[in-house]
Amino acid sequence: MTAFFTYEELTWPEVNSLPRDTPLIIPLGNGYPLEQLSSALSFPSSIGLLPPVPFGWRGSGLAVSDEVFQRYLLNLIESLRDDGFSRTFVLTPQGLDWNSSPVESGLGASRISLPLSSTHQSSLPGDDQRGKVILLPVGHTEQHGYHLPLSTDTLIIDAVSKGTANKVPNDAFCLPVMPYGVSTHRSSFPGTLNAGGRAFEDFWLNVINVLAARGFDRFFFLSGHGGNVSFLVNIVKYAGERHKRIFCATCWLYLSGPEGIKAIEENRRSPIGGMGHACELETSIVLHLRPDLVHMDRVVDETDFISTPSYYMDWVEGGSLIANPPWEDDSITGAYGAGSLATKVHGKLWLEAAISEKISQIEEIHEQHRRREERRSKGYGLWGK
Repeated sequence: MTAFFTYEELTWPEVNSLPRDTPLIIPLGNGYPLEQLSSALSFPSSIGLLPPVPFGWRGSGLAVSDEVFQRYLLNLIESLRDDGFSRTFVLTPQGLDWNSSPVESGLGASRISLPLSSTHQSSLPGDDQRGKVILLPVGHTEQHGYHLPLSTDTLIIDAVSKGTANKVPNDAFCLPVMPYGVSTHRSSFPGTLNAGGRAFEDFWLNVINVLAARGFDRFFFLSGHGGNVSFLVNIVKYAGERHKRIFCATCWLYLSGPEGIKAIEENRRSPIGGMGHACELETSIVLHLRPDLVHMDRVVDETDFISTPSYYMDWVEGGSLIANPPWEDDSITGAYGAGSLATKVHGKLWLEAAISEKISQIEEIHEQHRRREERRSKGYGLWGK
């Protein structure tokens, strides 16, 4: 009998120890018959299920270009292959007929099609959500040291985004979290995936195109993973230029505004360098959300980042220089920071502060859109020509 395991709940050393012929599956949506999946793979002893992709394909309720979507998926599959996994597959709904393309030919042998009993369409915005800020949470499936799961970034930003939308349902609507982003350090520690920067930008710009065409005009990208942020900035710039009547924004992760920084500084136990990755902050929040996935007995604090006045590691204050040296220069275990100082109590406090911060930013997005539309309607500058 095949044993199924949840890939994103593993740590990177656990992924590294998997036999490289273990089948790994990226599903499009939820609700596939697992016994049929096992049969299609000739009943292996175990199968790893990666986080489902919530939308993007035709029939999902929010479809982008076939070729753009396929490139996104192919980059994820190639991440697993780069780690040596020889049996990697995308699980797609039966009847999904992608147009033939160079990308599809690369995915061809990596597709398994089975009946899909459910979709995320009910979680996508209906026409009655127009006028709200559409929250687009993006996490990642990425190593987080010896003690945190690969799902850390997704867990946190999903909780922040849903918590925000639940607090202000008349002002915001939250899309399902996307569990795959960009990691330029992917090869250093097994288990981390990478959608690729250009494919990531193309995918999300397509999503904005689709939603803007349906009449949505306020968007807020929320990222739980630092590697996504520079690409999200590009997406926001492209989207704002292409759709002049929308307001599309992003920011640096969460707890990065004045209110969030204050909550960190008043409660942190670590000095500068203690909050970066698999650190005091992330470990605390996951302790609050999913303590069953945190292995505090495995924590290794890593604060030996090569720091100079303008380039150092911490949650917000990283100095004025921007660079991307090899991850392994500064970390042996994949962590940056002092995870051993994490507490569940601080995790709850910081999550609540992050939600409060996002509510304030949503209010600003509404104000920005309203005031700009008022100015446009009065024929300000070039709008009057």
